Amino acid sequence: MLEVIFLSVVQGITEFLPVSSSAHLILISNYFNFENQNLTIDMSLHAGSLFAILYYFKSELLNFKKNKNLYTKILIASVPTLIVGYFLVKLNIIEQLRNYKVIGFTTIIFGILLYFADKAPISKKITNTFNFRSTIVIGLYQVLSLVPGVSRSGITISAARILNYNREDSAKISFLLSIPILVVITIFNIFSLYEMNNFSFSILNIISIFFSFILSLTTIKYFLSYVKKFSLNVFVIYRIILGAIILLLIK
Repeated sequence: MLEVIFLSVVQGITEFLPVSSSAHLILISNYFNFENQNLTIDMSLHAGSLFAILYYFKSELLNFKKNKNLYTKILIASVPTLIVGYFLVKLNIIEQLRNYKVIGFTTIIFGILLYFADKAPISKKITNTFNFRSTIVIGLYQVLSLVPGVSRSGITISAARILNYNREDSAKISFLLSIPILVVITIFNIFSLYEMNNFSFSILNIISIFFSFILSLTTIKYFLSYVKKFSLNVFVIYRIILGAIILLLIK
């Protein structure tokens, strides 16, 4: 049970921060030889994060008519990642990328990109300048998040900052973009479990959903408050240190 709680905490904290949740889950599960990092737990972890983002933006999501244009663009921006992700899974390329060397280098490289992206001037607001050009650009950047260590949150925030959106709006765009991705991941995992005839649901799944939900919701709330006042440098430093440690340990 402690393993599941620990993984849920890691998922909840890292899913929406620009540090790569997949990299942290891979590293921690492998290092501690966790036995509970299986498909059902993975589904529960992502479901918890999905419920958190839906709950946080529930007022805007329920007011679909007013925000229809924005959500249409969010769906369009998600299409490239979903298409490329499908082929990477089918061709089993995803598993080949899940290694320490890839995670180490991508953690550092895209941490540096986040640093320079955050230096971009601020001249746009999501309310009046989130056009189809921005949609396509951010959507194409998000494809890179399929590589462990890149961070879906990190690369989409970087893309939005490069396009001159402020930090809060960049984070909001990133959070909204997570909804289609998390929905598809959850459905894919459910379908995979169905195919394996192994759709067992236990108290561990409930615990993982609960803790992932609570930690994800807390992270969303405080990260949005943080970026209103501070730069993203602390995450850049963290990524560079983490990536360096990973690369040193594998030598």
